Amino acid sequence: MKQVRIEDAVGTILCHDLTRIVPGEMKGARFRKGHIIGAEDIPVLRSMGKNHLYVWEQEAGMVHENEAALRLADLCGKTGFKRSNLSEGKVELFAEYDGLFRIDLERFTAVNQVPEVIIAARHSLSAVKAGDKLAGMRVIPLVIPEERLREAETAAGDAPLFDLLPYTLKTAGAVITGSEIAEGRIPDAFTPYLTEKLGAYGIRVVKALTAGDGIASITEAIAEVRRDKPDMVVCTGGMSVDPDDNTPGAIKQSGADIAAYGVPVLPGSMFLLGYYADGTPVMGLPGGVMYHKNRGSIFDIVLPRIAAGLRITRRDLVLLGNGGLCLACPECHYPVCPFGKAG
Repeated sequence: MKQVRIEDAVGTILCHDLTRIVPGEMKGARFRKGHIIGAEDIPVLRSMGKNHLYVWEQEAGMVHENEAALRLADLCGKTGFKRSNLSEGKVELFAEYDGLFRIDLERFTAVNQVPEVIIAARHSLSAVKAGDKLAGMRVIPLVIPEERLREAETAAGDAPLFDLLPYTLKTAGAVITGSEIAEGRIPDAFTPYLTEKLGAYGIRVVKALTAGDGIASITEAIAEVRRDKPDMVVCTGGMSVDPDDNTPGAIKQSGADIAAYGVPVLPGSMFLLGYYADGTPVMGLPGGVMYHKNRGSIFDIVLPRIAAGLRITRRDLVLLGNGGLCLACPECHYPVCPFGKAG
């Protein structure tokens, strides 16, 4: 790459895109990499504020920004991702299907530690739809030393930096607790709520039972829904510390190994997560998650991870405390907000 005056540029080949900005009208590449400069281009280049141009001159040991961007994209992975066309030295990745976007954060950070190399992505463990933009990557200079790019490739290692995990759990059994519901004094609002929430991830409620407030009643209902072998079990209500709130005890008595009861997330701090010996997850949902159905709650954070088959540990839930406070904004934009983004 060498610099020439635009008067001397006719016949040379651009080695990078040139962006033209017309306020209120356009912002985009006016001349693309590989364009051969003609005499008619000189007035346009002057109007863009260009007095000099960088034209292609192959240098040993240097990599052009376009090739570098493609090599960075190779580090991110190919399965589940669709690439954009190269534009001004940048490549973007988009989701090919609905799923959970996951980043190996340690290796991802190591790559971004390499000077003049950047990969910007949405948060790891984000639930995404087909077509959603996931990441963009480029190098900062027009050309970068080959050894620096190799340093980034070494930091990335052999495995892709990104995964797009499809939702693999398809069925759920629900136990709706509370004598007021079981006896018909108030309508069951939780089953419609669960049907909608779970349905967004392709999960069908195959059985929903109501149970009273006692441990025995709830334990029996859990056993009954488990006979249909659902991929997950969800119990609602009775999750606080009041004497007649027995759902946590019933879940434990049903044979689940409790990963956590109580998480540093508001709303939804009384959430419970456990697993049965066969790996089936069971959740205890406090009533607050339903009353925040148009906002983010602990259920919104955890559900896509469980739907994608991830085994969630107590540490995973503890880390949610960083960003685990919903600010109850008048206009909710969840999940496009910091809530629940630790991980």
